[in-house]
Amino acid sequence: MRTRQSQRTDIRLGSHSTAAWLYPGDRRRRPLLMVHGFRGDHHGMELIAGSITDREVIVPDLPGFGLTGPLNSGSSLSAFVDYLTALRTEVGRQRGVKPILVGHSFGSILVSHLAASYKDDVDELVLINPITSLALEGPARFLTAVTRAYYALGARLPEQAGRSLLSSPAIVRAMSVAMATTRDPGLRRYIHDQHARHFSSFADRRSLSEAFATSVAHTVTEVADHLIMPTLVIAGDRDAIAPIEPTRAFVAELSDVEFVELGGVGHLVHYERSVEAASAIMDFCHRRIDG
Repeated sequence: MRTRQSQRTDIRLGSHSTAAWLYPGDRRRRPLLMVHGFRGDHHGMELIAGSITDREVIVPDLPGFGLTGPLNSGSSLSAFVDYLTALRTEVGRQRGVKPILVGHSFGSILVSHLAASYKDDVDELVLINPITSLALEGPARFLTAVTRAYYALGARLPEQAGRSLLSSPAIVRAMSVAMATTRDPGLRRYIHDQHARHFSSFADRRSLSEAFATSVAHTVTEVADHLIMPTLVIAGDRDAIAPIEPTRAFVAELSDVEFVELGGVGHLVHYERSVEAASAIMDFCHRRIDG
């Protein structure tokens, strides 16, 4: 999988340092600030970010994941939103213009709540596989309950045993197999390899457990009434984590929206249909921002 090369750049927010990756592009255009999903890190957005050729893309590791340490304030929704607000402001200060927010999965929850809180300051929004229904109420509620018990047990066990459980290659592979929809054997191997390499790069069990609780307790629909800015939504019609019917209903509530529904793909649009997602983002930016 070949994409544009990125370079690491550390962004300091007070005493906290964020590890981020910069994909170069035309600095006359507004950059993208791309937020990954739960338990991932910047690698998850690599195929989309590397396929966007018309502007800079900045992809941070969220606090507690990848190479970014957890926040002292914890991993609640408000802590993540405050952090991303400060990060967006700092990127804007460095670039002279505030970046366009893009969020995938758990990242969609974070950027939508940020946008709703600062709707007069956020001019547009991009959501990929947005979380549009509570996990404990959707068709995967039994699996979510089992997963919640898994994270709770991982947090309670002694350090080595808990870390081993939460990083179990067998469990990570089972998750990867369950989410992948592509029949392309090469792409499936790539997806499984990415999850095996990066899905356990969390900082510690406490922040991971808190982040999981945040991820299953909130949705983008909570703030739909406040998302008045032009919004691009990209979703897959076979998404078991964010089912397409609630996503269609969410889209229908938005006042200014473009909706790209991709057939035959689930929650891994960022891996399985990255070029189409990147193209949709560039088209949206050209029509709604650059023009």
